[in-house]
Amino acid sequence: MNITVINGTEKHGVTYRLKEIFLAEFKDKANITQYYLPKDCPNFCSGCISCTINGENTCKDAEYIEKIDKSLVEADLIVMTSPAYVFHVTGAMKAFLDHFAYRWLPHRPAPEMFGKRAVIITQCLGAGAKAAAKDIRHSLSWWGISEIGIFTGTLTSDIVWDKLSEKKRAELTKKMKRLSQKFAQIDYTNPAHTNFNTKIKFSFCRMLQQSLHKDDPEYLDGKYWSQQGWLGKTRPWK
Repeated sequence: MNITVINGTEKHGVTYRLKEIFLAEFKDKANITQYYLPKDCPNFCSGCISCTINGENTCKDAEYIEKIDKSLVEADLIVMTSPAYVFHVTGAMKAFLDHFAYRWLPHRPAPEMFGKRAVIITQCLGAGAKAAAKDIRHSLSWWGISEIGIFTGTLTSDIVWDKLSEKKRAELTKKMKRLSQKFAQIDYTNPAHTNFNTKIKFSFCRMLQQSLHKDDPEYLDGKYWSQQGWLGKTRPWK
């Protein structure tokens, strides 16, 4: 199996250690590809919307985005990590997610995403881990992913792993291993279930694309939906 990891920071702190604990269960059974932000996606999205209007290959950062997009599409499991910065993901993770606007359901979602599984790992000192996880989950769900596991670690003392109390490290490790074992037991030859909410969002977007494609058959998003067969009876989860 293939696992693609998007790390919201290059720091090897608590989030990094938790992610490594999660991946340990897969070391001998998966090809793991990791990207570190901002190194592997160094630029902010400029909001030019060229990716949605003219195609993702026209993005000024296409050299980074196309490589990561291919890795995400080929992955059986996607792992997204980020510490919480002021109740949100890191700026680098937000910039990364902005770059993938063209993969949202109203535009050109990859059909492979509807059968994928994902895990989100966040942590913070005090409060904010759940809010940061929500930032990532929002994008993943609009990419078409329904089966998403979430780990939110809350620290009450130091933010350096080796300085955490032995009790706290054991608590976080146990919780993470439980999530890891759950995802390691999945048969990844079977696509993940697409939930009702995703199907409803897909249906609304389908109606939008039907109208747009009728008015302008060359409009990129509508043309993409037509080529996928989604304007007819074909669905990405079948």
